[in-house]
Amino acid sequence: MSAAVALEFEKPVKNLEAKIAELSRLVGEETDGAMSVELEKLREQAAKRLTQVYSNLDPWQKCQVARHPDRPQFLALADMLLSDYQPLAGDRNFGDDQAILGGLARFRGRAVVVMGHEKGHDMNSRVKHNFGMGRPEGYRKAIRLMELADQFGLPVLSFVDTPGAYPGKGAEERGQAEAIARSIQSGLRLRVPSIAVITGEGGSGGAVALAASNRVLMFEHAVYSVISPEGCASILWRDGKFAKEAAGALNLTAQDLLRLKIIDGIVDEPVGGAHRQPVEAAMALGDALENQLALLSSMDGSALKRAREQRFLAIGREGLV
Repeated sequence: MSAAVALEFEKPVKNLEAKIAELSRLVGEETDGAMSVELEKLREQAAKRLTQVYSNLDPWQKCQVARHPDRPQFLALADMLLSDYQPLAGDRNFGDDQAILGGLARFRGRAVVVMGHEKGHDMNSRVKHNFGMGRPEGYRKAIRLMELADQFGLPVLSFVDTPGAYPGKGAEERGQAEAIARSIQSGLRLRVPSIAVITGEGGSGGAVALAASNRVLMFEHAVYSVISPEGCASILWRDGKFAKEAAGALNLTAQDLLRLKIIDGIVDEPVGGAHRQPVEAAMALGDALENQLALLSSMDGSALKRAREQRFLAIGREGLV
């Protein structure tokens, strides 16, 4: 499946794919002849070029892939990976946040609590889901879900994809910072297995609030950082045009973060990114989650809590420059 939106560095491949589509229409049902031979050569050339491009992405290009509008988000992943999904709404205090969703489900036959960010795919859905930027009631919803998981002994699966928590006036008035801090605290205190996956963009405390887990995985072309490259550039250079340079300095790629022991594993994406083959990407993610759950299930509640605390306390003690 070819993504509808072409990133700048993908354009040579998209041009080849356009030629392939045009030639395919001309060839029709023909299975031999010069045009069919030429078509096969073009397909091989496009596949080779796509592999070359995605084998050499720089950090800024990975940011663009992580933000691709066709990249599978929480609702799409839930549809492909979960059964019997029952969403839960509201924080019992203010309202229901649409950027952070979650509820009860079954993952490969096992009852779990799930939560994650939803950005939306078109203007209407992006506005509805606030571009994946959670408000305080969203983080309080996450806390409520984690408490539910602890009460009933259910593993927690979190799918993180957000540019960061919403910085608006209303969110600050309703206690954004405290809500994020308490969500992190709730994650660290869980006595059940917890796994977080950075599926696209993991930005700042808005991401960590759902990722204080026993295991943190990342999709191959996802990014995870304390601030967006644009935000970093505006602070250091006072100009967002230096976002590419900031991305290179932030160590935000999955490969950088695995080396620095910030994350625990990388989930490979199909050639060309998860936005091209979302089902294949979801199945690879499902296998990784199943393997990690099997490892964590042998630990009791005290051991899980202690291991999680030690995991986060160890960050920065070694490997960081």
